[in-house]
Order: sequence, then structure tokens, then C-alpha cells
Amino acid sequence: MAVLHGWRATRVTPLGELNTPPRITAALLRLSVQVVLVASLWNGLYAQTGTTAGMSRDQAVTYAVLAVLASRLRMLDQYAGRDTVIQHMHFGTIVYWYLRPLAPRRYYALRALGEQLYGLAWALAGYAVCLAAGVVEPPHSAAAGGVFALSLLLGQWVLYYIMLVIDQLCFWTLRNGAAVMILIFAQNLLAGVYAPLWFFPDWFVTASSFLPFQATLSVPLSLYVGRIQLSDAPGQLAIQAAWVVVLALVTRFLWRQAGRRVISQGG
Repeated sequence: MAVLHGWRATRVTPLGELNTPPRITAALLRLSVQVVLVASLWNGLYAQTGTTAGMSRDQAVTYAVLAVLASRLRMLDQYAGRDTVIQHMHFGTIVYWYLRPLAPRRYYALRALGEQLYGLAWALAGYAVCLAAGVVEPPHSAAAGGVFALSLLLGQWVLYYIMLVIDQLCFWTLRNGAAVMILIFAQNLLAGVYAPLWFFPDWFVTASSFLPFQATLSVPLSLYVGRIQLSDAPGQLAIQAAWVVVLALVTRFLWRQAGRRVISQGG
């Protein structure tokens, strides 16, 4: 029974969204506008050229639109649910995470899983519409599609741990607003959300390869559009898996250290 109740934590944020129709309407409008603007921008940039930075127009548009859709996987209004780490630290209610039968680490993971599944439903619906409308190209083969799906799963796993580290900083800093803003910018820039990394200087691409951000989005989308060949996929997937293992160990250690800082009177 405790396990069943634990899994109900996956519904917290999605139910908050579904029970607030204006937020759903706003999310649909925002996503539609983003897709239209991004597709128009990259079509315009390629109007006078056939290939730039080794990418054709169709590859560039597909990459950019998929980046917008992938951003929906973690783009939820968590603050409205009043269940973020920073809010619990502010009100001193973080202690209840440690008094429940469900461990804080498991509760946080279940919450994130529910959010990502909800975001995945949005992304898949948007992908189906864009694919039917010819805005994005389908994967070149079934194998490419399968490798992309696996890489995207690993990428979202890496992103989960990155976001977890930022939230865990609250146990030492109490506030993480500035860190979150920096992280979002770094994530979008170094993961190739704003523009594919092939448009950046070689030194920038090399430096970013030592960070986990490329593994979150750039690698999966590069596999989808064919910028990374299937023959090179095993190496990229291995790097993504390595980041998952490293970040999992880091966050596990931080959870143990964070628990020692929580007292029964509050955060």
C-alpha cells in the first residue's frame, strides 16, 4: 500500500496543470507560437543558401523545432504547486519530506517522472502535428528512430540529475533562484537549444564536450537529423550513460549530506 501511495506522487504537478485550464491554453499557445517562429526563422536563414555548417535547411528546421518540442518535457509551472525545494526551504516545511514513509530521494524522483511523462505527452502531440504538416522530417530509418529515442531517454535522465543538483544547493544556500537562471541559460546554450553547436567555434564545442549539457539534447537531436551517424552512436550513448552514473553518485552523496542539515523544527 505504501508503494502505491508513493507512486501517486507522480500525479502532483500534472494534476495541478490539468485542473487549471488557463495554464493549458497558455502552454498550447506558447508552444504553437514558438514552433511557428522557430521554423520561420530557420527557413529564412536558409533562403539564400543550401547548406550551412554542414546542415541542410530541412535538417536545421527539424533540429530547431524538435528542440522546442523537447523543451516541453521539463517546462512545467512547479512553483504554482508550492512543492518545490526552494519553497519548502523558505517556509521550513522541508522537514516533512524526511518524516514521511517515502524517502525524499524517491519522492523527488517520482515527482520528476510524472512531470516528464506529462511533458512527453505534449511533445509527442506536437511532434505528430509537425510531422503531418511537413514541418519536420521523419527519422531516416527505424534504427535511427530507435537510437534517437534511447538517446533522448538518457538525455532526460542527465537533465533530471542536473536539475536535482541545483535544487540540492538549497540545503546549503537556502535560495537557488540565481543558480536556476544561470543553469537554464547554460543548458539552453550548451545543449544546442538556441542554435546547433556546429555553428559555434571549435574551441567552444570542445570545451562544452567536457560538460554534461550536450548529452541532454544536442546528442539526441544530432542523431535524429543524421549529423551523428549511426556508426558513432554507441560511443555517444556510452558518454550519456557515463554522465548518468556520475551524476547519480554525486546526487546520492548530496542527499545524505542534506539530510544531516535538516532539523525537526524546520528547514
